[in-house]
Amino acid sequence: MSTGFALLAGGSAADDLADAMQSLEIEENADSPGAFALSLPLSAKDGEIDWVGDPRLAPMSPIAVIARGSDGQDQCVFDGYVLAQSIKLKPGVADSSLRVWGQDASWLMNLTEKAREWSGLSDGDVAASIFGDYGMTPGPDNTSDDTPPHTEDGHTLLQRGTDAQFLARLARRSGKLFRVTNADSADARIGVFARPNLGSTPTVTLNATDAVKANVQEIEIAWDVMRPSSVSGGQALLTGSDPATSSQTDSGLAVLDARPLAAFAGQPMEAMLTATVDDAGELAVRTQGLLVESGFFARCTGRADASGLSAVPRVGQLVTLEMAGSVHSGSWYVWSVRHKLTPDHHEVKFELLRNAVGPAPTSGGSFGL
Repeated sequence: MSTGFALLAGGSAADDLADAMQSLEIEENADSPGAFALSLPLSAKDGEIDWVGDPRLAPMSPIAVIARGSDGQDQCVFDGYVLAQSIKLKPGVADSSLRVWGQDASWLMNLTEKAREWSGLSDGDVAASIFGDYGMTPGPDNTSDDTPPHTEDGHTLLQRGTDAQFLARLARRSGKLFRVTNADSADARIGVFARPNLGSTPTVTLNATDAVKANVQEIEIAWDVMRPSSVSGGQALLTGSDPATSSQTDSGLAVLDARPLAAFAGQPMEAMLTATVDDAGELAVRTQGLLVESGFFARCTGRADASGLSAVPRVGQLVTLEMAGSVHSGSWYVWSVRHKLTPDHHEVKFELLRNAVGPAPTSGGSFGL
């Protein structure tokens, strides 16, 4: 096992690959599939090139990466399959290299396009059924903020496309995130179909400014208020009852600090939503879902040496940013993490989102930036 991580290929430990590799990059995202890219140096013997024909790097061979944080806890940062390979050859094979790419286990849900009708089930129920088809455990929050069941009295759900495409579409229209992830091992896949959990306890503290306690090489913070802070919606119903209406200014998510979008921007922006729904309850889910996405108006990107962090940051967790001023210090939601691993180093690049900023400081400018 190389320092700080273990590489599993073809279902077994691959210490030889981990020790020989030039780099291994892993990307985790809240709303898109995870991916990996492995780089290996090449050599030749008796006219054959090493690694290229290794069965562990063959199409659809399983690949997993377990990273260990400073807290001693293992985190499965990737669990998926080999999907592509390329080699670069130079005279004498010196500086020749192999690149291997792949995607996480959600790729299994993209192998077959389907035409299917779902009736009598909510969006969360549909997601649970699909995850079960692949031996994945539904996440604990998947049926929270759920739609009412889709029945034949109104509109059933019609699937045209792969399971992954279908769940991604359902998730986005109700403010949920769809992905497949793991906890500490590669043998327990979790299907996530849920809104961001902003009420958890932060797992890591990041500091980029203190001369002694800094554990981040750099961060960049930006905000953008050109997005709706309220949504109104209306739809005539096939049942012949009164039209469904919904007006929302609250996404339903916990607010991460004192000033959410509307309070910080000072000028409200309203969007209008027209959606095919069966009742007012489903329309409320849709209007709230739009606010979930638009509410994350603050963004922080940065990079750090993982050895200086108390734990490996994971997508979907909260982290604490300290000594970034009263406006930007506090809890942030981890949206994406890019791990770059070598046999003796683990760097993380992260993207954090926030649906509020802190109070303006008592001095230092009217905007408090």
